[in-house]
Amino acid sequence: MYQPKHFQETRPEVMHALIRQQPLATLVVATAEGLEVNHLPFLVDAGAGPLGVLEGHLARANPLWQRAAGEAVAIFTGPDHYVSPSWYATKQESGKVVPTWNYVVVHAHGTPRFIEDPTWLRAHLERLVGTHEAGRSRPWQVSDAPADYVDKLLAQIVGIQLPVTRLEGKWKVGQNRNDADRAGMVAGLLAEGHPDAAALAELIRKG
Repeated sequence: MYQPKHFQETRPEVMHALIRQQPLATLVVATAEGLEVNHLPFLVDAGAGPLGVLEGHLARANPLWQRAAGEAVAIFTGPDHYVSPSWYATKQESGKVVPTWNYVVVHAHGTPRFIEDPTWLRAHLERLVGTHEAGRSRPWQVSDAPADYVDKLLAQIVGIQLPVTRLEGKWKVGQNRNDADRAGMVAGLLAEGHPDAAALAELIRKG
């Protein structure tokens, strides 16, 4: 990924936080037939290894788990939005501004391994469900479904772990603009009335 220094995010805890907030990854995996792309939700175990381990599952019918033949990258995308040059104070001063697109993204690289063990799979599903049901007034649990039904479904999935060997973050949130331009970006994004625009405005405020 092209990484101008002023947009580079290197703190694992910040990147892990984005993964937790936006767990659906675009997973790109090398196979003998070429690159394969899938979209899978992941959990991140930040304490496993220096950069963490991603954990997910896919359908057994998905041939990826048999075709994977090398490295992979899981791409997690945060808020993004168009930035109008009309928001910049510099437009009024010199007119030397152009549009851009601001965004936040994390790339987690590693070599995937696939797991068929039903005990691991059940524990993984309980972790996954527990994470996403947390905070609900009546959280659903795997044990709420009939045991034979769960066992049948477990036989239809394969687990995936991605020990992260390289973690890259890019926070393109106007760090290359002056304070007046950044203030204009915040005002312009908030006026858009879009959740991603508001989230980017908050990131710009944080610097």
